[in-house]
Amino acid sequence: MAEFCTCGAQLPEDALFCHKCGKPQREILTPELEQNSFGPQTAVSAMAPPAAQPALDPPPLSFRNPVAVRVAFLMALIATALFFLQFVNWFGAGFFAVWFYRRRTGFLLNLESGIRLGWMTGLIMSAILTGVLMISIILLRVMGGVTALQSEFKSALDPKVIEALKILQNGPELIGQLIITFFFVMCLSMVGGALGAKLMGSPSRRA
Repeated sequence: MAEFCTCGAQLPEDALFCHKCGKPQREILTPELEQNSFGPQTAVSAMAPPAAQPALDPPPLSFRNPVAVRVAFLMALIATALFFLQFVNWFGAGFFAVWFYRRRTGFLLNLESGIRLGWMTGLIMSAILTGVLMISIILLRVMGGVTALQSEFKSALDPKVIEALKILQNGPELIGQLIITFFFVMCLSMVGGALGAKLMGSPSRRA
């Protein structure tokens, strides 16, 4: 750098301007602002709140739905244990299957899905009842039949129990009773499921 300005004034060391005439003594480099590599849309989107997650669709009601199967099986077991409340227990199984499914999943069922869950519950109940009858028939044969039980317990057996045991030994009559029972179990559990879905109200998310 020159020690003297063009005006003749002596310049101090590292002077940017002449103290006499104000003439700049060297070029001042101004750093360029770094260009924003993000477009305007990217900047706006970064400031925008995250979009709400879309609501999940409820899974279809079938035997491939593990929650529906567990609920139906639980209600079928309870209804079978309450065999002394005949008809009421079958209806209640379908109704409370819808209620428990609502509690477990958060989804309310429409009328069609309520009937379907009731149908699943009734089918499982029918299978359990059939299994219980088959075990009863086997035990009755092992014990020697109704005649052997009457001679062993004499008057201790109720006449209604004896009539029921006789039905177990009569093949055609037993099949007829199974068909009638299956019809009532399925119909009442489906009606219970439909009523449960109807009484739950109009949901925002329907299965």
